[in-house]
Amino acid sequence: MKPLASLPTVFALLLFSLASLHLPPSWAASDSAYDAFLRCLTNRTQPSDHVSDIVYSQANSSFASVLVSYIRNRRFNSSSTRKPLVIVTPTREPHVQAAVLCSKELDVHLKIRSGGHDYEGISYVSDDAFFILDMFNLRSIDVDVQGETAWVQAGATLGELYYRIWEKSKVHGFPAGVCQTVGVGGHLSGGGYGNMLRKYGLSVDNILDARMVDVQGRILDRKAMGEDLFWAIIGGGGASFGVVLAYQIKLVPVPEKVTVFRVEKTLDQQATDLVYKWQSVAPSTDHGLFMRLLLQPVTSKTQKGQKTIRASVVALFLGNSDQLVAITDKELPEMGLKKENCTELSWIQSVLWWDGFDSGSIPAPETLLSRVDNTNFLKRKSDYVQTPISKANLELLWKKMIELGKVGLVFNPYGGRMSEIPASATPFPHRAGNLFKIQYSINWSEDDPELEKNYLEQARSLHSFTTPFVSKNPRSAYLNYRDLDIGTSTNGKNSYEEGRVYGVSYFNDNFERLVKVKTAVDPTNFFRNEQSIPPLPK
Repeated sequence: MKPLASLPTVFALLLFSLASLHLPPSWAASDSAYDAFLRCLTNRTQPSDHVSDIVYSQANSSFASVLVSYIRNRRFNSSSTRKPLVIVTPTREPHVQAAVLCSKELDVHLKIRSGGHDYEGISYVSDDAFFILDMFNLRSIDVDVQGETAWVQAGATLGELYYRIWEKSKVHGFPAGVCQTVGVGGHLSGGGYGNMLRKYGLSVDNILDARMVDVQGRILDRKAMGEDLFWAIIGGGGASFGVVLAYQIKLVPVPEKVTVFRVEKTLDQQATDLVYKWQSVAPSTDHGLFMRLLLQPVTSKTQKGQKTIRASVVALFLGNSDQLVAITDKELPEMGLKKENCTELSWIQSVLWWDGFDSGSIPAPETLLSRVDNTNFLKRKSDYVQTPISKANLELLWKKMIELGKVGLVFNPYGGRMSEIPASATPFPHRAGNLFKIQYSINWSEDDPELEKNYLEQARSLHSFTTPFVSKNPRSAYLNYRDLDIGTSTNGKNSYEEGRVYGVSYFNDNFERLVKVKTAVDPTNFFRNEQSIPPLPK
């Protein structure tokens, strides 16, 4: 069931009012950063733009609400979290160009935020003095059904994109994430995946063109930027190379009716047999069938006071329920799927079902236009599995999860189209040879530093425990499941060596090509963050 949206804003504003602003000495006790930035921006834009309306200083009464509106992880909204000197919220592309050039001129770090869903908050948090370039106003979506394409700006959300496609066509969709408030800019530039990846690949496998602002303040499309830079921003993380303004995407066909289901089993219902078999079936079955597997320690309903593991298979099938049950009866009878477990609905309804409306009635598609999100404290990590985990090792995994108590796992199957695309086609390298991706997931709602410490340790402990079961040399990870535990860069003289640690995990053999592109287009490393692509050392 879709959880009721929390009311984080009031809480966040209270925190903000208590927050230390951590002003650097050069800007301390004044609005000089704001004044200098606004003067520069005014000089580089048209008088009719009224740029003072889109720039927020810390003294502005709306500053806190603008800042917290797109903070999606409460871990990074505390009284000690460093705040930006200025937030700029462009409404036109030239505002982005000016913001880049003025940040350079003032030598202030620029962070770029499209939806705020970066798991480690690096689009709106920094250890040094910084500005935020907040893209949420740049949200236009232009769908061309006849050409089966769409241009979508970076500040649009996935929900808005799906809705605008549905407005024009009931038999088209786009392969991207299942969380509807995620921003298009970060999602697509980091790879982007959803429940149609086995049929159509990643979001970046369906990008045709892009528009971006480079370090020189120029607007470039695919032709102007060249194939190397275009390649880099479709999976390599756009924020290392410039500011992505928009992507042109290729729409994909979807049936008028699709099928969804959720089946749950606990250990006393032979969940171990189901999970073991799932590992070989889910990555090899019909390309139109995506079966996500959720694993969570829960209280047993049959053994009082005991914990067990609940295995939940949540699925989308691009076909009808009769076709689906025929497949699962043959390939995964351990799941025990019956036609009455299945629901046939339109693709846009399945989007809502996957976003949490999986019990009761499906709301109207307009629900996808909401940007209200349920914001909690959270931590995520990731891994890739290339050989099935044995039943004996699954039993050990269950024991460890029950011992830890809260952290859950999400297995996302690959195979299908994912195995057909070369690892070097985009910066995202995790293709053939990967059975499934693991997401380590833990959420909590209490603002308690000791609790946070415990939950972060749970995630790290489980990640350490699974080392023998996952990819090696390198131990791979998914960029959009941002995890600063892998390594960070100080963006100083050792940035290449530091960047290689996390870069090889995220990009494998594609890391060196990304470094070459970075060196060519941003040799001074203006566009940087804690896990950005470094330029080659001079």
